[in-house]
Amino acid sequence: MQNACRIGSRNAHTPMSELQSLPLFHQITGQKVLVLGNGDAAEAKRRLVERAGGIVVDDECDAVNDGVRIAFVAFDEEEACETAAGNLRKAGMLVNVVDRPDLCDFTTPSILNRNPVLIAVGTGGASAGLAKHTRLRLEQILPQSLGQLAQALLAARPRLRESFPDGADRRRALDEALRDGGALDALDDGSYRRVVDWLEHDGISHKSQIVEFTLSSADPEDLTLKQARLLGEADIVCAPAEVPPEVLGRARADARRITCDFDACRRTRSEQAPDMQPRCHKLELAGSGEEYASGLTVILRWRP
Repeated sequence: MQNACRIGSRNAHTPMSELQSLPLFHQITGQKVLVLGNGDAAEAKRRLVERAGGIVVDDECDAVNDGVRIAFVAFDEEEACETAAGNLRKAGMLVNVVDRPDLCDFTTPSILNRNPVLIAVGTGGASAGLAKHTRLRLEQILPQSLGQLAQALLAARPRLRESFPDGADRRRALDEALRDGGALDALDDGSYRRVVDWLEHDGISHKSQIVEFTLSSADPEDLTLKQARLLGEADIVCAPAEVPPEVLGRARADARRITCDFDACRRTRSEQAPDMQPRCHKLELAGSGEEYASGLTVILRWRP
């Protein structure tokens, strides 16, 4: 029988919802950053650089000679901003021009800091006010102890690796613990105190899980909370080509994708056993020899 599914490599170009920008966290501790301009806007950028551990410099020629890679421009005059941005970009710098997203190589987000947890909210320069108020809403939700939970998990990493040598097993164990109502619920302000006990006493199942559900809407907002959570945790996502990329965009970026022909898959299951677990024909990883791939597999059905 012809294979019902195509096993996708991690490098395959799978349609997903688009990102306007690539979010990155850049380490600038001890590095020089150029800030040009005066007034409140320039001063705000200087404070931002210093908070991140950078060294503010304000001489363009010195910055070029020193190989500075990042620059902020905050002149009042538009022409001065345009000239500076062009010159600095030619010198190999990444440039941010205040209130001129059309001149920016990058934009600065509104920052929620629960050190070392850092959440950045950006709008691509469309509205700093919207980014700020989104961040303020999140401030009300996320506990101050979230950073302490991160530190506790960092300290527990050697023990985690010992208990779960396989990376997929570690991820599933943490997913189970950190989810809503889990042993280490990320929004519970006391979770950081329970990390050691969780490692000592909570047994985590290594059994693979396969979940199947049917979608009828192209709007990812129509996903139920459970469906959205499962997609976000899945190690493998199996779906027909018709499933919209906006929905698939809710899955982990590193999840393995399998494009499945539903009719052939349905026939294969019914031929083998009508009451068997939901699965796709040839779901197993190529060459693994396993009946099922390990981890959480989500099978999507599309019936608009």
